[in-house]
Amino acid sequence: MTRNHLILTAASGSILMLLGAFAFQYIGNMPPCKLCLWQRYPHAAAILIGAIALWVPGRALPLLGALAALTTSAIGLYHTGVERSWWEGPTSCTSGPIGNLSAKELMNQIMSAPLVRCDDVPWEMFTLSMASWNAIASFGLALIWLAAATRD
Repeated sequence: MTRNHLILTAASGSILMLLGAFAFQYIGNMPPCKLCLWQRYPHAAAILIGAIALWVPGRALPLLGALAALTTSAIGLYHTGVERSWWEGPTSCTSGPIGNLSAKELMNQIMSAPLVRCDDVPWEMFTLSMASWNAIASFGLALIWLAAATRD
């Protein structure tokens, strides 16, 4: 495969990962926790890097794409550890702006906010959670990015 085909494949993989995350969120009614959201940002960066790398030659951008994929993979591994109680996760999984709310409005906002815990597994396949699948798939995407970095 050529460099551009590999870049398109890797960036498309990140697009599919984000579309899957949004489908679980909006169609499956599974709001993301803080760690789930953190896993999305590197995918967005990889998509942007891919769009630029198609036009800019060199190895630097594919290597940045690999770094983005490895970053979301690492966050997915960390999240998997939190889900399996191997280690503790963040002390707060959700928060929102307080703004100029009265005490009653603030209490209503707190009481109506969905509680999404980072250590709960809302969905799994073959005993692996979404975070685990993200870690595996993103590692594969990183390998594709690295292959693109070796092509001219």
